Amino acid sequence: MKTSNKCTIRKVLFQISIICFMFVIVTNVGYAQMFSDVKSDSKLNKELTVLSDLGVITMKPNELFRVNDAITRYEAAEFIVRALKVDTELSAIPTYEDVQADDPRMPVIAGIAELGIMTGYEGKFNPDAKLSRAQAVKILAKAYQLTGQATTTYADIPKNHSAYNAVQAFIANKIIIPAKNEKFNPNTMMTRGDFASYMARIIEPSLRPTEPAPPVFESCAIETGKKRYVVDVAVTNLWNKPNQARVVDRPSTNKPVEMQKWISSLSLSQKKWLVDRTDTQALYGDEVSLLETKGKWQRVAAKNQYVPYLKAGYPGWVPQAHVVATNKNYDDCAIAIVTSQKAHLLEEDAKTKFLEISYATILPVIKEDAKFYYVDTPSKGIKLLKKSDAKSHVSYSKIPKPTAATIIKEAKRYLGLPYLWAGTSSWGYDCSGILYAVFRTHGVMIPRDSFYQATGGKAVAKKNLKPGDFVFFAYNGGKGKVYHVGLYVGDGKMLHAPHYASKVKIESMNTGVYKKNYSGARRYF
Repeated sequence: MKTSNKCTIRKVLFQISIICFMFVIVTNVGYAQMFSDVKSDSKLNKELTVLSDLGVITMKPNELFRVNDAITRYEAAEFIVRALKVDTELSAIPTYEDVQADDPRMPVIAGIAELGIMTGYEGKFNPDAKLSRAQAVKILAKAYQLTGQATTTYADIPKNHSAYNAVQAFIANKIIIPAKNEKFNPNTMMTRGDFASYMARIIEPSLRPTEPAPPVFESCAIETGKKRYVVDVAVTNLWNKPNQARVVDRPSTNKPVEMQKWISSLSLSQKKWLVDRTDTQALYGDEVSLLETKGKWQRVAAKNQYVPYLKAGYPGWVPQAHVVATNKNYDDCAIAIVTSQKAHLLEEDAKTKFLEISYATILPVIKEDAKFYYVDTPSKGIKLLKKSDAKSHVSYSKIPKPTAATIIKEAKRYLGLPYLWAGTSSWGYDCSGILYAVFRTHGVMIPRDSFYQATGGKAVAKKNLKPGDFVFFAYNGGKGKVYHVGLYVGDGKMLHAPHYASKVKIESMNTGVYKKNYSGARRYF
């Protein structure tokens, strides 16, 4: 038989199978729980039961369906091919650059491509690409040959939108019913839960809604095709070489980190050893660029820590487990900045502690109530942050700029805190780290290190010093490289973190080595 005839016969059988599926009758009276993240009495559980009866999915009560994860092109293709009972053994193998002929996913891809429901683009199928809501409804409408025009539509689906006809068909067939002024959000990612729900409603008419669904919370977080890397521990040290950490440093390199245990266990000589081995720290949720990987270590660049020699940010080596990838974009989300010295993120019961995080940690706010900010974490979903521990702002750029009095008052909260070389967290600061953290919390991203801080702001003569100015000290009697910074608090005194054997303190800047090595001042207000 010629190939063209085989394809014609398959398409006829395909159309017949669609007609048959449109008359499937659900006989289940009770519904067992399908997956651990889908309640047994929910509508989605009923819809998944229909798909399970057709062999589209397999019931796994102890596993997650990943309801809110974005569905990929391959996952969508697999659902459709299984639902339509496509005999993939008869499908001609297409040629795609990104899917080899012996790839275990190829039979499904071949079946969906031969029916013309989903094809590749520029020689690629892109099986792992995530589908937008607009793309997904167009695929489902094509797969089940849905047509129809409705008298209503969604506010963000005008007639010239590429998904207009598909959305109209969905509305006309009561797969979905828009509420007044409701948005379809065509460019956000289609979740696995919504895709499965729409498919089940197409197959089984009794599951179709009779009125608009109650409004659901619309997250400001958007799944995108762009991968970012963020810190996934409370704080991570950036080392100047990989594999330098000692046995005593394991609490700081494990996951989760135990920073207080680590710092408390270090002797003065062990603290001194860190000098010129660790360079800085990055906090929970901080974005980093991935530069290099060596074994279990990754070289990253902390985006919000300026250095003149690398556009990506301050570089250093961290344990690979301390960084995770995310596709989420939070540009439309408010932010919460931790203002307590430390704060606990809580589980949804508002009681169970999830993770202790540092002052100056910045996380996206998904929603809030009277007592809590609901913040999104790098890899563990939404957690609760007490409003008494943080302040929320529409965006970082909208944070009111601080006064000198505010900065000094904030910095004084850390008087007595033991010094930690390279520290930028409230478990321990170095001289420039405490200033970086306080300014960061108040909407000003200054350079991280003292010798770069000495190039920012506005130069100030010593006789014109005001509280809140940065005062700098350099080798060679103040003429060499800057090595130390303090916060001028008035009366010839400064607040600073002197060295590994000291604590944050206030003392005169006009005696001893500080008088000798004074090199200048800068004003950042």
